[in-house]
Formats: sequence, structure tokens, C-alpha cells
Amino acid sequence: MNIPARYCTGYLGDIGVPPVDAPMDFSGWFEAFLGGRWYTFDARHNTPRIGRVPIAYGRDAADVAISTSFGTSYLTQFRVWTDAVQAPEQVQPQLLHAAD
Repeated sequence: MNIPARYCTGYLGDIGVPPVDAPMDFSGWFEAFLGGRWYTFDARHNTPRIGRVPIAYGRDAADVAISTSFGTSYLTQFRVWTDAVQAPEQVQPQLLHAAD
């Protein structure tokens, strides 16, 4: 269809949705360039979500690995927090869904 698209990896917090007891994990979604701007599409969370923390953009998941190590390595701790912050004139993001 000749629509520019890119794979995104990052973190998606629980801002604006009911909290869960499970720790936040990395997430993957894609963006498509339509009408002069990038729109987010997320098949896993097909509802509007805020608080995405993008880490990398690429062609696919192998292109944007969170880490690549050679040999023995031990991750002892890694935490990500997201909190909602109200700005005086906050602009609401526009989000398209596959169902739209």
C-alpha cells in the first residue's frame, strides 16, 4: 500500500487505565505516516493509551532490541516509572485504532 510504517519498542505504563499488580514490561507497537504525521497503532492494547515511553524505532523487533549481549551477563535491577503530569495547556494525542 506504500504507506511508511515503523516498529516501535518501549514502555507503556498504566496511566489512565485500572492498575494491575504485574510489573510494567516493555511493549511493542507500530506507527504509520498518514496525512503528514505519525499515528500509533497497537494491536495488544486496542484502546487509547497515554504514557508511552519509546526507546527505539526500526523495521522490526530484531532491529530495535532492548539489549544485545555477548557472553555471560546478569541484569540485577531495572525499573521504569511513569506518572501522569498535567500541563496548563495539555494537548491530547490523537490515536487511530484498527477498528476506526
